[in-house]
Amino acid sequence: MKLELLLNNLETIQVVGAPEGKEITSITANSKDAVSGSLFIAISGFKRDGHSYLQDVINKGAAAVMIEKDDLPDEIFKHAGTVKILVKNSRKAMAQIADAFYDSPSKKLKLIGITGTKGKTTTSYYLRSIVSSFGYKCGLLGTIANYIGNEQIKANLTTPDSIELNMLLDRMVEAGCTHCIMEVSSHALELFRVHALEFDAAIFMNITSDHMDFHADFDSYLLAKKILFDGLNSNAVAIINSDDIHSKDIVKNCSAKIKTFGSASNSDYKISDINYSLKGTKFHLSLSDSQISLSTKLIGHFNAYNASAAFASAIELGMEPLNVAEAIRNTPQVPGRFEVISKGSKSVIVDYSHTADSLKQALIAIKTITNGERPIHTVFGCGGDRDKTKRPVMGKIAEELSDTIYITSDNPRTENPVTIIEEILTGVKDKSANVIENRDEAIKTAIQRSEDNAVILIAGKGHESYQEINGVRNYFSDKATAEKYLNE
Repeated sequence: MKLELLLNNLETIQVVGAPEGKEITSITANSKDAVSGSLFIAISGFKRDGHSYLQDVINKGAAAVMIEKDDLPDEIFKHAGTVKILVKNSRKAMAQIADAFYDSPSKKLKLIGITGTKGKTTTSYYLRSIVSSFGYKCGLLGTIANYIGNEQIKANLTTPDSIELNMLLDRMVEAGCTHCIMEVSSHALELFRVHALEFDAAIFMNITSDHMDFHADFDSYLLAKKILFDGLNSNAVAIINSDDIHSKDIVKNCSAKIKTFGSASNSDYKISDINYSLKGTKFHLSLSDSQISLSTKLIGHFNAYNASAAFASAIELGMEPLNVAEAIRNTPQVPGRFEVISKGSKSVIVDYSHTADSLKQALIAIKTITNGERPIHTVFGCGGDRDKTKRPVMGKIAEELSDTIYITSDNPRTENPVTIIEEILTGVKDKSANVIENRDEAIKTAIQRSEDNAVILIAGKGHESYQEINGVRNYFSDKATAEKYLNE
């Protein structure tokens, strides 16, 4: 693509060199991928600064570089024949360039974005099941994996960077996809990863304290989520959880049509009569002129909300209610999301609950299902290099809502796992609580020591098939480990 076309509608501070006639064959923010004909975008990252690699990129024959720090003399660029593009914010500009380079793929799809602290993944799987059931080819971008139709692609981030994101959307268009369901993280919104995309619908699930290692405070976290709804146009629809106290803040000044779901009496999609067991969840959903009974194999009060968000979105996009209800009923278990594994009368639940509120909701669901008649054992830890404020809170919640707790290692990353456990213990009254740093050993002990009718919650990692220690990922699966020891 011609460089001057990429620069159309892009606000630049300075352009050095002649973009006219320059052919851009690739765009990248990774200096290793820069080649002759590339446009390299220098990002001021949290660990590395792309501006440090400018000379390397120029030596490789990059056609152009985009920068937000003007440290190199113009003569270096002129001598190499490399166009220098100075912008105010490289991340924002990268999103605009990526959208232009891939010919605005988001405008060629029905794009549905889902944000919230909890429920994004499960809601995305409900929607994928619904859209596919109507015969449409659907893409999905999310935490567990990315999909182009039935082709699975490994996901490294909940929401990819803007270049990878637009490339995947373009591949979806080329493959004949008509819809794309996307989990949209607060990081992605704050860092302009989804900037310049055109969403047909956006869903707000809920918001509780999370990612305080990244956001300055809760208000900053809320404002990051709000970005998705601020960017909707008048033709889009915003699907909002009316039971969340922050829902009005999220859609303040939103230009889209707003529809609500929840138990509140004025909800457009009113949830009532939620019942669930280890076999699934049933509830009623009232629309303006009718009521529909919904059921799902997925378990828990929260799954009534996840299913309702998906249902409301599908209806607002023109799909038929009874067929949507059937698709929800047929949605398979989402990996690592309140996933039940049983042997005899003993049950293990593997869940991705890694925040204080999600752990609380998982344990409340178990207590409701068991009606206090089965002992609850909880195995959990907290991730390293992440929000430290939730560690003692999660310890307190686990102790209060479980009969026995096993505090172990999650993904310590570059932190000392013992330090993380000690911080969890500050919220635990019983200082003789079971502490088993090795996660495999903790799961084994919980299963082997628990009563025959016990329910064991293994919380935190869910679908993940690795454990990250000292920056190295080694294979580890909570589900596979639980199955191994249940069957011994």
